Amino acid sequence: MGGRGSGRGSGTRGRVKRLRGGHLELLSTRSSSAVATTHSFSPASFMSTAESASRPSNAIVVRPSNDLRRLYHETVPFTPPSPVKRARIEASTLQPNTSTSTVQQQDSVNNESERYQMYSDDYDNPLPPPPRPKAPPPRKPIFSDPTLYTWKANSRERFLLELIRQEACGDASTSLCPECRNPAVRAAYRCRECKGGSLLCRDCCVQRHLWNPLHVVEAWDGNRFLPTSLKALGLKVQFGHPPGQACSNPEPGRAGFIVLHHNGIHEVCVRFCGPGCANRVKAGPLDTQLLRGGWYPASEDRPQTCVTLAALKQFHVFSLQSKMSMYDYYHSLEKITRHDGVELPDRYQVFIRVCKEYRHLTMLKRAGRAHHEGGARSTQPGELAVLCPACPRPGVNLPDDWEHASKEDSFIYILYLALDACFRMKRGLISSELKDPGLGNGMAFMVETVPYREYLLTVTDQDEMSTCSGLAALDYANTKFSRGYSTTGVGMGVCARHEFIQPNGIGALQKGERYSNMDYVFGSILRYHDPRLRKMVSYDIVCQWWKNLMERMLELPPLVRSVIVLSLITFVIPKMHIHAHTPICGITFSLNLTPGSGETDGEGIERPWSNFGRLAGSTKLMGPGAFDDTVDDHASFWNWRKVVSLAGTLRRRLDKALEQQVVQKDALDSFSQLQQDRVESWKKMVHDFEDKLTTKNPYEVVFDGLTESEVRLQFQKEEEEQARRGLPAKHKVTPSSFMAECLDVEEEQREVRVQVELKKTNTTSQQIDISALRTKLIRRLERLRKLQATYSPASLLALEKRDAPADEQPEDEPLYLPSSLPAADRAGGGCTEGLFEMEDLMRDAQCHSSLMKLRNQLVIKARFLNYKQLHARHQGATTRARSIVNRNELKIRLHSEKYQTAWAAILAGAGGDVSKVGWRKLRKEDIRCMEDPEDMKKKEERRKRAKARRAKKAAELLSHAVDIPSWAEEASDDESDGADDGDGEARQGGENRRELSWIWMAASCAGTDAELEDALRIEWSKTYARSRRWNEEVRILQEEFRRLPIALEFEASMWRWRLEEGTAADPELDAAYTAGLKAYALEHEAMFLDLAARARETEKAPKLARGKMRRRIAMVDPFVDGVPVAVEEDRDGDGGDDDDDSNVANNEAETEAIPGVEDDEQLLLGGEVDDI
Repeated sequence: MGGRGSGRGSGTRGRVKRLRGGHLELLSTRSSSAVATTHSFSPASFMSTAESASRPSNAIVVRPSNDLRRLYHETVPFTPPSPVKRARIEASTLQPNTSTSTVQQQDSVNNESERYQMYSDDYDNPLPPPPRPKAPPPRKPIFSDPTLYTWKANSRERFLLELIRQEACGDASTSLCPECRNPAVRAAYRCRECKGGSLLCRDCCVQRHLWNPLHVVEAWDGNRFLPTSLKALGLKVQFGHPPGQACSNPEPGRAGFIVLHHNGIHEVCVRFCGPGCANRVKAGPLDTQLLRGGWYPASEDRPQTCVTLAALKQFHVFSLQSKMSMYDYYHSLEKITRHDGVELPDRYQVFIRVCKEYRHLTMLKRAGRAHHEGGARSTQPGELAVLCPACPRPGVNLPDDWEHASKEDSFIYILYLALDACFRMKRGLISSELKDPGLGNGMAFMVETVPYREYLLTVTDQDEMSTCSGLAALDYANTKFSRGYSTTGVGMGVCARHEFIQPNGIGALQKGERYSNMDYVFGSILRYHDPRLRKMVSYDIVCQWWKNLMERMLELPPLVRSVIVLSLITFVIPKMHIHAHTPICGITFSLNLTPGSGETDGEGIERPWSNFGRLAGSTKLMGPGAFDDTVDDHASFWNWRKVVSLAGTLRRRLDKALEQQVVQKDALDSFSQLQQDRVESWKKMVHDFEDKLTTKNPYEVVFDGLTESEVRLQFQKEEEEQARRGLPAKHKVTPSSFMAECLDVEEEQREVRVQVELKKTNTTSQQIDISALRTKLIRRLERLRKLQATYSPASLLALEKRDAPADEQPEDEPLYLPSSLPAADRAGGGCTEGLFEMEDLMRDAQCHSSLMKLRNQLVIKARFLNYKQLHARHQGATTRARSIVNRNELKIRLHSEKYQTAWAAILAGAGGDVSKVGWRKLRKEDIRCMEDPEDMKKKEERRKRAKARRAKKAAELLSHAVDIPSWAEEASDDESDGADDGDGEARQGGENRRELSWIWMAASCAGTDAELEDALRIEWSKTYARSRRWNEEVRILQEEFRRLPIALEFEASMWRWRLEEGTAADPELDAAYTAGLKAYALEHEAMFLDLAARARETEKAPKLARGKMRRRIAMVDPFVDGVPVAVEEDRDGDGGDDDDDSNVANNEAETEAIPGVEDDEQLLLGGEVDDI
């Protein structure tokens, strides 16, 4: 409430001063002056009729004089704001209108409080967050790391001086060499790598670095250090002999010999064991001498460049962990060597070649190929891949009678697979296979190149397009930005529960996620698994992909051709992706409702993409061979990380499963206790459906009723039958056609109203469009009035009595259908007999059809918003996605208003008795996307945990004498209550804790016993399914824990076999090679046995409290200490106490963040998706 006059402006404050003389005065005071303004309103202005809601009102402005001794009164007209308009309209509706009930119906339809507000997508985010109050600066800074704060306050300057001190010689003597103590020589050389920083003479510096020829040295000239090198000091590195031992006939290396080490790029002088030396045969050729000395030669004959094995290992780890490219690492070595811009010898291309060779050799070595007689040449496809030790592998970790397991136990032997594609792993049209061949083609994770390419040449673009999935797979099946790229992405398969990439389970994509590519990848995976195993395949477009899969698999090349048995394969959709599918997909392919799935979320395929996604910048510019080898290397690293951490992962899942098993059992028992007489029949229905004894789905909501078309057809058949009997007709337009025309005109009015609302900018083109729509509507209204003169004269009489506003638009003109006329007006020929009943049936069909369409559009809305957020990466795609979302909002508005209009018409025909309507009233808050009650329950639990964390943080701030302002607590509460729940609609107040909207549960009023029975059955069936899934999850995890150490011990036995039966047992092999083979085999045997022992220990160990870590094993001298000792680990690495409050809080927060994660990306990267 408020008038607007001269007192409006920034810095104006207002309050109600008094009610005097029938006028309400609002006193406003400017902060910048002493001028006071009084706004006076008459109470009668709030009680005007609805027609005068938009008329100007008068405000009495009382303005004081400059000396504040006199008052000036001035009447100022103003347009009432929307609150005043609503007050007037509400007051006018309280006045009785005896002429017709049309106004009441019109008000109920146009009620702003119940009308769906269309979402205008003006931002990249689905919904902008509400504005937050600006936080005042804290009175006292609180640091998350107290040690850092203490260092900054006390030690920063001292540390800076110490670093500067090292730029000179410090306390080192410049007159006497500490090694030879010869006063005749100058001590002027310092090594930056050696400890101590002492200055040595030239000869002692060279002698000390015979074992470390790649250290960095510098010379002191009395004022500063000058760069130099060991080569400049005269160091010659001898190969083929132990350090310090000279060769009788050394062979000099090539001039300008360059070595790449992890501390820089060095130019060195090398000497090889020459032909005349007695040690030459044992030393071997030049490249062998370099390899035995720890330097990897860039070429075989007369090498001039080497990369140390230490540098290669460091880069390999850096590239796997941090995704550092060869370019970045090489240029980092350049910056370490010289950062002043001095040109260094360019060995970048050589470094690339050496890294490729080393990476390939490492994979062969770790797979035990050196222990096989055929070596690398006899490596079979997929043999270098690291396999999942917890997945079922007959003959390895399954019992002998696993095939004969009972029906209740057979699910623990299911193989869970997941497929997906990543469109960020692109490769441009660069190089060719002739110029850049792969070193390990098909040996690990990438499919074999030649048969895969030959198969794709026979495949045309797919035609299987679908509107079911709102994700990008089918949308870009043939057009995923393929121009300029040889590879637009990769398709991959993993084991869905443990996320191990499958052997030969990665294939390059050329034009999006086509069926042909994914079929080949799927067939390539199946050849490594026993066909007797039952399989559960998760894929985000499986609802379309599985159709005709059997026929397509038979058309694959013989290498990957599989005869699949559909009865042994279950197809499911990942838990998060399923929300973008239609409701029927959400029931048919739901992991929550699929027997034997446990708590598998199917989203495990998304987590390796976090590992591969950061490679996109490097793979774009790679050739085909480098691309395949790089993907193989990183996939192997991903799988090995899973091997060493799998026991801990299974233990966390088992602890959670045991906890949830109890919770879900209690929930099921409580529910079943209240429905004892129905539980057995519901349980039988569930099991009959799972056993395919019945087609009735216990989880599906059944909506009965006739559609609008069916009702119209029924009336037309009746009129046709009357015509055949010779009954006379009033008009060539039949009554049913007349009512259909009335409803069509009403629909057109709604469409025009919405178009007018959308086109608010009133540009010239928009005005032309609106004018054309209104002209068409006016002509249709004229035809309708002529028909009403025949079938409903009372409608025309009501129209004449109505006082229409002068500016009324055709879309707002009432139609006066039979339901809006009083019974007295319809009687006596005011309305054709049977027309009212006909409209009632058509309105009922409208409620049914509009509700169905509304549900579909809400599903599409959630799908589009998710699609826009995940796949609209540039301005063009964002604009197109925004247009699609806006069109969807238009349809939601039309369908919801259609239902509300039909409901109001039925209510008016029932005399205002809601119990006779048969349909629920649709309110604005009911128009929302589907939410699972279990999902809302989990969100509430996460909300409680977040609130507890905030309380703990507040207590910590208070402990540091920092007051918590009231606005912060209110903002936290608002943030908790107003969080976005993922369906694209903002929640306010406590709305996000509401239950599932009734539009998803039943079609009509919930007062009927049949519909209440269905709702109870569906909810109990889902509760029963949740309890069963958690029971299955416990059984599956226990079985996986049983299989894990057995599979690891099998790998240990394979290394034992390689030791005893492989090339290590070859008597003709050189003893040094044999010793290396034996040592490597024993090392890996011990490693796998240790992993198996730790897996069993992890399973049986007590559950750790939050914030606690298991004790690590410290390194010991095996010849002195004997048994390794477990020690407490210092978390911070600062030697301080780990039990301080800040560390405990941080650890608990990190642990808490895993189950309470809200963000989709953290959800995918961090762990399992909760049961939804």
